[in-house]
Amino acid sequence: MSVFDDHRNLLFSVAYRILGSAADAEDAVQDAWLKWSAADRTLVADPKAYLVRIVTNVAMDRLRTAKRETYIGPWLPEPVLTSGDAPDVAPALLLVLENLTPLERAVFVLKEAFAFSYEEIAEAVERSPDSVRQAAHRAREHVRAERPRFRADRDRQRVVTERFFAAAAGGDINTLMELLAPDVTLWTDGGGKVRQAMKPVHGAERVAAWLAGVGSRPYQGVRPDEMTAALVDLNGEPGLVISGAGRVIGTLTLDLDAGGRVTAILNTANPDKLAAVQGGVVRDL
Repeated sequence: MSVFDDHRNLLFSVAYRILGSAADAEDAVQDAWLKWSAADRTLVADPKAYLVRIVTNVAMDRLRTAKRETYIGPWLPEPVLTSGDAPDVAPALLLVLENLTPLERAVFVLKEAFAFSYEEIAEAVERSPDSVRQAAHRAREHVRAERPRFRADRDRQRVVTERFFAAAAGGDINTLMELLAPDVTLWTDGGGKVRQAMKPVHGAERVAAWLAGVGSRPYQGVRPDEMTAALVDLNGEPGLVISGAGRVIGTLTLDLDAGGRVTAILNTANPDKLAAVQGGVVRDL
């Protein structure tokens, strides 16, 4: 196996956390391969650090040119099937990271997810250690403000996810109201390709009513009784892959508070973001 292949999974993991897109992360890794192939590797003392620097800068450049503002409806990270525990790729966290600058996001990812030192990160992003520390501080403060560092027990996450889907599919508003936190937010990403809410839906009553309505009528030509939901590991946490008519029509992940109530619902249905899940591609992040 080549040196590059030894680190390919690490490079994808870094790029995915920075970009929130598996497809873009694959492109970033390919760009890194081209740069690596053209480099004079006799001058490279630490291939891992060198490759991480390449893919980080490629991902930052891609993030700077991403046209999220022209996206139709809410933008959500591309879901990925995962193996093993990877709490720092939860869709709700990646959504919070969207509000960081490319530099802040890259620094946060390298420090919090991969435990690189500030000096190593400074070399990777071509900044001074002091500027990297400042960027890390800003990023952590933003993440703390937007998403408290609480992680639900996996068993509880699994049980709540199953109960939630059963209630939503059955139009059981009473159970939904029991499960939802008062300030819950529903994010639905159809990318303008399929029917979804064009803005985030806020508040337990509005979210419960929206879910009950969706669960009572056909979606993308599939009747509710024709849909199936498989509980799988999505982005390192229990989530649902919803299928019908022989294809994946959406994924769903939940964010819970310390009391086990749902604070955020992320539903991705844009077909362009479901190809890897449809293909059964499992990532070790």
